[in-house]
Amino acid sequence: MKGSAAAFVGVVALCLLAGCGGKSADPADPAASAAADAGSSAKRGTLEWAVAGDWRIPVEKQRDAARHPVETLEFFGLKSSDTVVEIWPGGGWYTAILGPWLKSGGGRLIAAEVDPNLSAEARRDVDAYSAAFIARPQTYGDIQLTVASKDSPGVAPDGTADAVLTFRNIHNWMAGGYADKMFQDFYRALKPGGVLGVVEHRLPSRADQDLSARSGYVSEAYVIQLAEAAGFKLDGESDVNANPKDDANHPLGVWMLPPNMRAPAAGSPEAAGYDPAAYEAIGESDRMTLRFRKPAE
Repeated sequence: MKGSAAAFVGVVALCLLAGCGGKSADPADPAASAAADAGSSAKRGTLEWAVAGDWRIPVEKQRDAARHPVETLEFFGLKSSDTVVEIWPGGGWYTAILGPWLKSGGGRLIAAEVDPNLSAEARRDVDAYSAAFIARPQTYGDIQLTVASKDSPGVAPDGTADAVLTFRNIHNWMAGGYADKMFQDFYRALKPGGVLGVVEHRLPSRADQDLSARSGYVSEAYVIQLAEAAGFKLDGESDVNANPKDDANHPLGVWMLPPNMRAPAAGSPEAAGYDPAAYEAIGESDRMTLRFRKPAE
């Protein structure tokens, strides 16, 4: 996790792009057809309708059981008429849900991406996101693209957002040394009373927090500290994305778990006794799900 912030962000963006959610489902695919049927039975404009929509590709829908998008977004208390800022959407897994849902209710999605000027990889990934989502307003609405970085002036105009959402990103900003700045940007972007929704890989409370988060895991206490230092108040906690099988103790960090399944290099000390099936059986990481609120005026 050491090295320049530019290189780090480029690698993160590259990994996230692997599951780009901007592709349309293949109508000849039985799984896609079944999902389309499920979507047609849900009331238009509901989160269930957005999650089941046939604009989402089957491989991404397979992760719903681990990511619980309906329950997570309901816990954050969003409305389809809201202005929502999604931080570092990567390949667009949540964009494919939020875009159509907010469009149906007259809301608005702002995608605060990585800085495309940091690296060629970052530029490629932002361009791919733009082609998949921003270029398809008929499906995803008129998404506004901004930048969330250590040097950006802010993720959205001050006091304009009803909600800011970040999914599994805080460890990246800790590695780059600017997590506190990001939380300050979130606070400024929100209206009084607005919500910050956080999902992050959870470090057990008994473990010491590495301030660079090299394992990809972050303690709840540290996230709360970052948020409260920016002015937020903790408004709720949920175990909807908890996974008791994950002890957060993996030689190569959280990336050894699905969906990345990073394997040790052949001949390395970590390779001795490595069994990918054991990591597959754990499933996706244990994640905290926290709701913070900017105090109302």
